[in-house]
Amino acid sequence: MKTILCAAGAALLLGGCASNTPYLDSQFGNANRMLQAQQTMAPQGLAGNPGTGVDGKVAKSGYDQYQKSYRAPEQQSQAFTIGLGTGK
Repeated sequence: MKTILCAAGAALLLGGCASNTPYLDSQFGNANRMLQAQQTMAPQGLAGNPGTGVDGKVAKSGYDQYQKSYRAPEQQSQAFTIGLGTGK
C-alpha cells in the first residue's frame, strides 16, 4: 500500500514538470495587450490636437486651495441649530 502511495505521489510531482501546451504559449500575453489597447485614449497619438486636462497654473492653484482647506477647519455649529437666523 505504501509503495502505491509513493508511486502516485511521484507521478503527481513529475506531472508538474510537464511542458505547457503550445496553445497556451501562443496565447501568452494576449489578454494584457488587449486590455492595454482598450485603455489607450488616442491610439494614433494626439495628431496636432491639444492635450486634454488642466494647465499647470490652474492645477497648482486648485491644489493649493485644496491644501489650504485642511489647514484651518471650519467652525462647527451647534448640533441643535437648524439654520434659523443665519441668513442662509
